[in-house]
Amino acid sequence: MNDPTRLVGGRLLRRGYTTGSCAAAAAKAAAQMLLTGAPVRSVTLKTPKGIVLTLDVAHPEITPDYALCAIQKDSGDDPDVTNGCLVYARVALAPRCFVLEGGEGIGRVTKPGLDQPVGMSAINTVPRRMMEEACREVCAAHGYTGGLSVVVSIPGGAELAARTFNPRMGIVGGLSILGTTGIVEPMSEAAVADTFRAELGLLYAAGHRNVVLTIGNYGEAFARDRLGLDMASTVMCSNFIGETLSAAAEKGFTSATLVGHIGKLVKLGIGITNTHSAHGDGRMETLLACALEAGADRETLLGIQGCVSTDAAVKLLEDAGLLGQTMALLAERVADTIGRHVAGSLAVRVVCFCGLGDAMKEVFSI
Repeated sequence: MNDPTRLVGGRLLRRGYTTGSCAAAAAKAAAQMLLTGAPVRSVTLKTPKGIVLTLDVAHPEITPDYALCAIQKDSGDDPDVTNGCLVYARVALAPRCFVLEGGEGIGRVTKPGLDQPVGMSAINTVPRRMMEEACREVCAAHGYTGGLSVVVSIPGGAELAARTFNPRMGIVGGLSILGTTGIVEPMSEAAVADTFRAELGLLYAAGHRNVVLTIGNYGEAFARDRLGLDMASTVMCSNFIGETLSAAAEKGFTSATLVGHIGKLVKLGIGITNTHSAHGDGRMETLLACALEAGADRETLLGIQGCVSTDAAVKLLEDAGLLGQTMALLAERVADTIGRHVAGSLAVRVVCFCGLGDAMKEVFSI
């Protein structure tokens, strides 16, 4: 890899490569072994991102009927349950076509709305194309004009998949072969975004046009237990509030109900739509501005400034008799941010609560 590192949050972190790159490299090496009868120890692969990988080939095997080998997944410094797993490709001769199938440890799609149709192996479009192009490159280099049959497998994939979103999304029996660039960016937010976009696709394909968006487990519990919302069409968007709302609008949903704790939703009051701390804070500053506009005195404002949590600030405002007016002003700011973000293409209801567990209570809704 020409540039194996990336600066993230002041730290130099190492890039990795996707399961799609592993499968394509394994298929390329196995195809070469099949056509030459000689084992391959390393293989080069140009990823869709343009980065050229040189990868070690593991467990090469050549038989009269097929060739088999594996590439070990390396996620770099990005946390990933598939890091270190072996992605195998078994390649055999076939008629004049390219046939690709998932074997052991590869999931199968059971719900509409994902990258692949129902019944297909969970091998996404870009990795499929990477594998076919890699195999055709080998065929051309050796003058072979027939077809190839490729079976991709990941031993232990079914167990690993239980720790992913696959079961929730209707991918059963194993992992997915993923990746659009072939490269895993360290601490990548793309994987999270891909997950909630896939979940939205599933819900839309199932006929849902109204979606409940929760920021975390507490939001999900509040939506279910306190608001009594239909949880059949729920997506946990984590910190990606703006991006999830945009994705819901793009998919064609007509309305969304966003449920979250004030510690996250308050950031919408100053236009922050990704509520991860790395994207900014401003929680107390926002509450201070709203409280000041609501008529808070100097002592109350200084008290808010000294609070270490939004829950503590809410309690202070409540004791001062200013909670309702302050939350109404905050709600206006949140509504303005969301309105500018979705531009009227999605009707959005917001329910904000404070506290945790039994102490959870609604502080505003719009």
